[in-house]
Amino acid sequence: MNLLAHTYLSGSSGEILTGNLMGDFVKGKNYKNYPSEISKGILLHRHIDTFTDDHEIVRNSKNYFHKSYGKYAGVVIDIIYDHFLASDWEHYSDERLDNYIDNIKSRLLPYYTVIPEKVKKFFIRFFSKGWMNTYKHIDGIEHVLHMMSVHTSLPDAVDEGMVTLKENYESLKGDFYDFFPLMINS
Repeated sequence: MNLLAHTYLSGSSGEILTGNLMGDFVKGKNYKNYPSEISKGILLHRHIDTFTDDHEIVRNSKNYFHKSYGKYAGVVIDIIYDHFLASDWEHYSDERLDNYIDNIKSRLLPYYTVIPEKVKKFFIRFFSKGWMNTYKHIDGIEHVLHMMSVHTSLPDAVDEGMVTLKENYESLKGDFYDFFPLMINS
């Protein structure tokens, strides 16, 4: 699951949301260095990632992208699953997606001082570029994959990835709809 799903699965607590969103950046037992609810969010992030990465449905989805992305196929699936969540957002929330994203920013703000500097820089870039809003559309996924290939170690296989996504769209969508309820209830 990528950031939209992580925020959704955080519930209403700003502290758990903060911990969940910084979960990739806090290693080992360092989660204990944060306030209790933020630590819970970091552990929630780890649970979501482990449950997702180990699940047979997700492994099936990753197989579509293994040739182009290798060990990074899971990152691509996280983004694609966020696409399906965003494109059917009204099924999961009564709040409009753009309002929800603005609300995420306001829920993070009170805890900004405890967020590590590296995470702050990522959040600033991520939110200022409006990446989460772009998840709803296929061309937004293409843009996010391209930007990630520029700013991270994700391989630049966007053209092949987009062909794979379009050719297998309905199967991947089915995988998401089978998997996400299991994630919510895990």
